[in-house]
This record gives sequence, C-alpha cells and structure tokens, in this order.
Amino acid sequence: MDIIRIIIAILLPPLGVFLQEGLGKHFWINILLTLLGYLPGIVHALYIIIKR
Repeated sequence: MDIIRIIIAILLPPLGVFLQEGLGKHFWINILLTLLGYLPGIVHALYIIIKR
C-alpha cells in the first residue's frame, strides 16, 4: 500500500498527503507548496508518507 501512496505522491502530491493524513494541516501545507512549486510539494508529500 505504501508503494501506491508513493507513486500517487509523485504524480499528485496533495492526493498522496490526503490519503495519508486526511484534510489536516499537512494537506493544506502541501497544497500551498505544490502551488508554489511542484518539486517542494513532492518532497513534502514523500516526507509525510515515509515518516509513518
């Protein structure tokens, strides 16, 4: 299941965070980071998924 979440996090970072954390603060932070730049959104999403 984590492999699927990692792939989703690379393709759509906010969706990967949503699947892991729900609509919490990390989801909104990831939306902002993805809007500011795609790469920061990916890094944040991977961090959230891998830390659990």
